[in-house]
This record gives sequence, structure tokens and C-alpha cells, in this order.
Amino acid sequence: MKIRWTLVLGCFVITASLRAESPGAELYKSQCARCHGPQGQGVAKKYSQPLAGELSIAQLSEVVRKTMPEDNPESLTPEQSTAIAAFMYDSFYSPIARERTRPARIDLTRLTVNQYRHSVSDILGSFRFNTNRWQDGGKGLKGEYFADRGYRNRQVERTDPTIQFDFGTNPPTEGKYPSPEYSVRWSGSLLAPESGEYTFIVKSDQAVLLYINGNEPLVDARVRSGNQTEYVVSLMLTGGRVVPIRLEFSKALQGVKDKAPKPTPAFVSLNWKPPHGQIEPIPTRFLSPVSVPDQHAVTIAFPPDDQSMGWERGSSVSKEWDAATSEAALEAAKAIIQQFNRISGVDARAPKPNQLQQAKQFAGKFVERAFRQPLTPDQRALYIDRQFQLAGDDLTLAMQRVVLLTLKSPRFLFRETAESADAYATASRLSFALWDSIPDQELLNAAAQGRLKTIADTRKQAERMLQDPRAAVKMRRFLMHWLRLDQERELVKNPKLFPEFEPILPDLKTSLELFLDEIVWSDRSDFRQLLLSDSVYLNGRLAKVYGVNLPADAPFQKVQLDVGKRSGVLTHPYLLSSFAYSEHSSPIHRGVFLAKGILGTGLKPPQDAFSPLAASAHPNLNTRERVLLQTKGANCQTCHSVINPLGFALESFDAIGKYRQLDNQKPIDARGEYITRSGTIQKFTGAVELAKFLANSPEVSESFTRQLFHHLIQQPIRAYGANRTEEYRAFWEQNGYNIRRLMIEIAATAALPRMESRQR
Repeated sequence: MKIRWTLVLGCFVITASLRAESPGAELYKSQCARCHGPQGQGVAKKYSQPLAGELSIAQLSEVVRKTMPEDNPESLTPEQSTAIAAFMYDSFYSPIARERTRPARIDLTRLTVNQYRHSVSDILGSFRFNTNRWQDGGKGLKGEYFADRGYRNRQVERTDPTIQFDFGTNPPTEGKYPSPEYSVRWSGSLLAPESGEYTFIVKSDQAVLLYINGNEPLVDARVRSGNQTEYVVSLMLTGGRVVPIRLEFSKALQGVKDKAPKPTPAFVSLNWKPPHGQIEPIPTRFLSPVSVPDQHAVTIAFPPDDQSMGWERGSSVSKEWDAATSEAALEAAKAIIQQFNRISGVDARAPKPNQLQQAKQFAGKFVERAFRQPLTPDQRALYIDRQFQLAGDDLTLAMQRVVLLTLKSPRFLFRETAESADAYATASRLSFALWDSIPDQELLNAAAQGRLKTIADTRKQAERMLQDPRAAVKMRRFLMHWLRLDQERELVKNPKLFPEFEPILPDLKTSLELFLDEIVWSDRSDFRQLLLSDSVYLNGRLAKVYGVNLPADAPFQKVQLDVGKRSGVLTHPYLLSSFAYSEHSSPIHRGVFLAKGILGTGLKPPQDAFSPLAASAHPNLNTRERVLLQTKGANCQTCHSVINPLGFALESFDAIGKYRQLDNQKPIDARGEYITRSGTIQKFTGAVELAKFLANSPEVSESFTRQLFHHLIQQPIRAYGANRTEEYRAFWEQNGYNIRRLMIEIAATAALPRMESRQR
């Protein structure tokens, strides 16, 4: 098994004087340079990665001791290993050393796929009245119950948390239902938790119509075909945006009308499968009884963004991306034309010159919102006057030309860099940081009125913007990335060992999301509680599986699970299930997650693919013993000396996250350890002790800070100053590790020109 420590990114020129002065220079030259190069740049094929990373001298010394030189590892004394590590760290390995010779820079980048989708949706949506309101969110849909099939004789109006009804042969509610015929209309709005394709599933044995984000029905089953009772449709939705939803259900009289009809049952349900999710009833927290206008959603498929740096970057402009932006621009132009009279303010009864003037005014607003700033006279002449002139009297053609030219312009497709001192650029940086989209009118007004000049100004706007559902969506996406749960994965368990798992999988994810939302949006918003909280959200189905006494139909509620044994996200059943095999736990997967995601340690993937040792081949060993056997080689231990001890601390939880005391009839050994950057060996037993260590670890807070910055700003944090990570971490510590305050601080400071933000 060949696994080597990752020492990633960058190599730098070392001056002769520096090499001569360092006590480890000669040792490095004689023992290491033949594989890694005199400047740490890498020379051999198997050592092509530059020596660069985030480890401290103490941690780096341990890696050197165990791996160098290749032909005789562990032959160096601790003093020699430390001398080499110190030389490497100061010369080319550490972030500070890299900053001296090749400073990180802020790059001009295009919009990411999410930013493009969100921006186009918000540009078109900004012409609709109060388009993204979320009133009475999390209450369900308005249900109107009628004593006829024509939605006229209303008996009851109420709010239904979900649409999951088996009415049987009885009337659906109390009231006067003179015949077995009745109808129900559920209406309101739906909040999309992320951008992507949603699958909606309507099940009913009666006539149904489903409308989502439009006036045309997605499901039209007014006349049933045979015995069909399930209808499946897909729809693109934009994350953080609220769209209208309506389901109409009509129960017909069955039987001969001049005879007493035999009572027949009726049922109806509405489920969905969100992106990266499972089929489930649409959760109440995403439904509101308040109706809203429809929203435009970009349906064109885009090539994926570059994520090689650990965050989404708009760094490449390929033919595929260019073609996708062209198709999306055509799609947006079509959408505008279809609803032109509703959103443009053009009076079709007015004289032609008046219509032309009104259309130009609308076009000007469209271009300004896309460019995120007022137009100059030259821009107005090119993007509006010229296009209307070429279209003649055809307003439809003129608007098509304006939309296509605008949405293909670099002024729309590329973001402003942090060097620009323009107030509108500041507004744009702030909105993309928190919403992944264009500034709203309040932010543009602040730019126009000189209210975006200081850090106090940008903080005030950031606090306001955090109340918008779009900010919650971006934070949720980050947290799932931080937990390494943001990628689509097939989470399958052995049905013979865990027959109860598949039905509860959607509930497990919902449970985690409820926990994350509660911590982040609480008054304290204390990051440490993500790791230390002793509560978990369970409903009746989950409670039965994980041994909690709740009614079978109990809704989600906070409970204490396995008191004294669990701690925060580290022991959440969904996370533990995700980092496990179909039959057994996986200390390796869990340890890699802890090392890379939580502690921010760089680890390189194994050079050779491998499969875990089969339990059947070693029937007398438990999981911990099999892992130790498979990773005992010197090459393996380079990484697994860090991975294994972290993962072992979670061994008290099986493949679906249930607490256990035995594994293969042997007592669980949940002891672990970690060498901190200061060189201290931190020992812990079990998840609770591990969580306490992580919650108070500077390495964890630095890693979280750095990852959050990259997710919000999508630029290297070192480009904003060599000490910027430590500045944010110190601010965060002073503010009680409040996640929302850190989010505001990052967005507010990065939005200002770099010189301004440094003078705060």
C-alpha cells in the first residue's frame, strides 16, 4: 500500500545565504533534495508535488522522521528531523515563505455556475413586485376544502403542513358534504433550498393538477389513464428563491348517478427529490401559505466549475461554457418577451412613440441591473439606442437584441476585483459574497448615496442581507461542504444487516439540516455548539431505529440521544453513515474527514486503489484491528498515523451511526490521539473527548475561517494579506465564535478595496 503525505502547492527560490545559514540545509541537501529538489519543487516522478502546506514545524518534523530519506526511513534522529523541518518551513514550505517569493493574487474571474443562475433569476425577478418574500415560511400550504368538484362551495380553509392524505371513504374535513364528490386546492409558495433539478411526485387515485412556478400545469391528470396513480415531473429551481405552488385535487362520483353510489376511498400525496437528496414529503419548513409571483430559473446545463483549490472558481472559459451562456441568454430573452407587458411597464394602448420610450426605460433598467452599476452615455448608446435603432419598430426584436448583448457582455459575465474603489464594485462584491448574486436595490442605493465607504457601512449592509433566504442557502451549502457531505453519493447499507436504514435516509438528512440551521441562526450562533451540543433532531421513524421513546407519528423535535456518548455533528447518524461502508464502520473515511475537513490538514489520496480487508477473511478481528493490519506499512503510516487515531475515536458507532459497545464480540477501543502544530500529543477516548479537543483547537477555528472565506469570496485568502486568516480568527474568538458575525466580517472587509479594509 503506497500512501504519502501531501505537501501541496508552490515552490520557491531559496537564496544561497538562506541555505547556508539554516542548520538543516546540509541535511536537506544530502538526504532529501535528490527526490524533492533543492527548492522543494519536486524532481522525481513519484515526488512531483512541491513541498508546501499548512503543517507546523513540529508536525512537519514527524513526517520527515517517518519518511525521509526514502531508502532508509526513520534513520534520522529527532534533532535532525526538526532541523530539516525548520529549514523547509522557513525556506519554501510555509504560507509565509511562499508569500515572500510568490504572493497570492486576486484574479479576475467569471461568474460561477451558481452565480450565473442566481444573477439571471434575480435580474428578471427584480421586475416583479416583492418577488422573493418569504412570509409565514415553514408553516405549510393553504388548504381550501370544497363540497363539490368545481372549487365553489368552500367548507374549510386551513394550513396543512404537508400533503400526505388518505381520506378513505369519509369527507376530508368537518362540514356539509351533500355527496361523495369534493375538491381541495392547496396553494402558497415553495422555497428552494439549493439550485438544481427537483423531481416532484404526485400520487393519487383521483383527478389532480400540479402547478409550480408557472401558469401551465406540470401534472395534468384531470382524466386518469387506466390505473395510473403516480405522476413524476422534473423542474429546475434556483436556490434561495421562493416560487408559487398549487395542487388541485378533485374526487369524482363513482357509480351510476341514479343509484346510490358505493363509497370509494381517495388519497393524495406530494413528494419531492431535491438535488443531492432523497424522495420525501416536501418538508414543512420549505412551504408557506402565502402566494408569490413566479421566478425565472435557468434550465441550461453548464460545465462544472473548477474546484481544485477546494472552492468553486470561475477560472476557465471553455467552448462549452461559452455555448451554455449563449443558450441561457436566449432562454432569458424568451422569458422576458413572454411576460413583457407584465414586467416592462409598456402600455400597449399608448401611441407608438410612448411605447418606444417606455421600452427603452425598461431596457435601461435591465442592463444596469445586469452590469451592477449605472450606465455611461456610451454604454447606453451601444446597449440600448443602437439595438432599438437596428430593430426598427419591432420592440420584441429590440428587447431580444438588448438581452442577448447584455448577458453575453464581459461586464455581466465577469466579477469586479477587490482592487476597484468604485462603490458599485463594493456593492457587487458584498452581494456575491453573501448571495452569489447581483446587488438588490437597497445595496445599489447605498452605493449611489455614498453609504459604502467604510467598514461600518458594509457591516450594516451585510447584517441586513443576512436576513434574506439567499444567505441561508449559501451558509447551508458551505456547512455541507465543510462536512464533506455536498457531493451526490449513493448511501446504501446491507439490507440484511440494516433493513430499517433505507426508509429513514431522507429523515436523517433532514435531521442534520435542522441541527445545523438551529445552531447557525440561534442568538449566539456559537460554532463550538456544532461540535459540543448533546441534542439531535429525531422524528418518530428515527426514534424507533435509534432507541428513543417517541410516538410513531411524532414530528421532528430535539432529543438527547445516547446521553454522554454523542457530541454534535461528529456523532450525527447521517454523517457517521456517510463515512462508513455498507456493513461496517470506516475509521479511515471518518479519520480523513476529521483531518482534512475539520482540522484542515493536507492529505494526498493513495497512489494505488485499494479495498478494505474483508471481515470474512479475518473473522477474529474487529474493525480497528483490520485497519491497523492493513495500514501498518511505513509508507501507509505517513498518513495513517494521523488518520487512524482520529477515526478510531468514533468507533463506538456502527455503519448507520448507532451506538455500540462491541464490535465482532470484542469491546470497542475508541482511544485516539493527534499531534498538534505546537508538537503536543493530544490524547482522547471516544467522541465526546475528541469533540471537546476540536472545539477548543486553534487549528480547527483557523481551518473553518479559511474555508468559509474561500466559500464566500472565492479567492485565495492570502491574497488579502499574509496574516488575514489570523486576523479573522482573532476577531472570531473575541466575538464568542459567532458564525454569523464571522460571515459578516469576511464579507464586509473583503468587499472594500484592500487598502480600505486594512485601515479598519
